[in-house]
Amino acid sequence: MVIVFAVLALAVLVTANWYLWRRLFRDTTSGPGWVRRTGAVVVAGGWLLAIGALVGERTGAPFWLQQVLAWPGFLWLALSIYLLLGVVAGEAVRPLLRRFLERRDRRNAPAAVAVPQPEPVPAGPVHEEPAEPASPRLIAAPSRRLFVSRVVGGAAAAAAVGTVGYGTYGVLRGPRVKRVTVPLAKLPRAAHGFRIAVVSDIHLGPVLGRGFAQTVVDTINSTQPDLIAVVGDLVDGSVKDLGPAAAPLAQLKAPAYFVTGNHEYFSGAEQWVEEVRRLGLLPLENARTELPWFDLAGVNDIAGESEGQGPDFAKALGDRDTTRACVLLAHQPVQIHDAVDHGVDLQLSGHTHGGQLWPGNFLAEAANPTVAGLDRYGDTQLYVSRGAGAWGPPTRVGAPSDITVVELASRQA
Repeated sequence: MVIVFAVLALAVLVTANWYLWRRLFRDTTSGPGWVRRTGAVVVAGGWLLAIGALVGERTGAPFWLQQVLAWPGFLWLALSIYLLLGVVAGEAVRPLLRRFLERRDRRNAPAAVAVPQPEPVPAGPVHEEPAEPASPRLIAAPSRRLFVSRVVGGAAAAAAVGTVGYGTYGVLRGPRVKRVTVPLAKLPRAAHGFRIAVVSDIHLGPVLGRGFAQTVVDTINSTQPDLIAVVGDLVDGSVKDLGPAAAPLAQLKAPAYFVTGNHEYFSGAEQWVEEVRRLGLLPLENARTELPWFDLAGVNDIAGESEGQGPDFAKALGDRDTTRACVLLAHQPVQIHDAVDHGVDLQLSGHTHGGQLWPGNFLAEAANPTVAGLDRYGDTQLYVSRGAGAWGPPTRVGAPSDITVVELASRQA
């Protein structure tokens, strides 16, 4: 079954990229030449770099090699998505543009006139008048097809480059701050206005490094929260490679708590738990701490089940005082169902990136109960952050990054 899926996926990938090459390079040129050959190298080479970046990250390739592959490979991954969307959308434009050109040429064509009978020509040398050149506004059918292909291909390429460029700029400049008020029935009046800075999916790695981590830390500190919740997917790589990149976390100015995400289990979760503890964060590994006004609990990510370190809601929540409000840190929104069963008042999650690259939000909606924002499940509320960073392409389209300040509100106030 896996082999069949792999063969189908490869067939779809090859077909899609052949179609992309055809529309952008073959159809926009009048014959074989260096443009078509360059296009084939760009498309095939881009995917080789993208696959190399993905494989290198997962297999723990030398970090310098990951950095060499990551930028061009991941950016091509994003660019190819929007190039493909652009040329597919262009299929609807092509017949309209051709029809417009045909009608314009018919309007501009010279009207037919009667041809008079030739008069007798006297003997002697004949002087022929030069033929009048055809109207430059008329486009022959082959040239018309080429013109349409170039217009549509150029527009698709410009739109794709602009979209990916702006989406990459949005990630690199750092996340924006969102503010959400969440009322909790059990929260005492003294805790009204308590602020939790929620940050998820920073994804430090071969693309987003120490400078990005510093931006995230500075943004969190600027909100002056009472508590910081780091809800998983902090890194994409080992402590050895990314320890220096994560060092700015030691500058967080409020009590900070951490739970694992699925990417921690690709990167050495135990080592990262110890590293964040060394940096001053408090890991909640299926554990709970009783703060003065509410309980704060955390569970491991589902990906930890493969290592015998999966979520244990009973251990984290089983013996707590249910008259107290409870806030749960859990990386994936799908963990909300266990949170409801254990009487959690508010779950804070990430994982989805809000879809990251439109139309990825539709896939995220199919896999998660909530993709972004505040939602309610029974007596339990769920807040999902779109995340501070990005995985794979350092690009977001239709899903801007955020750090959310959740302000708790007491209904007794």
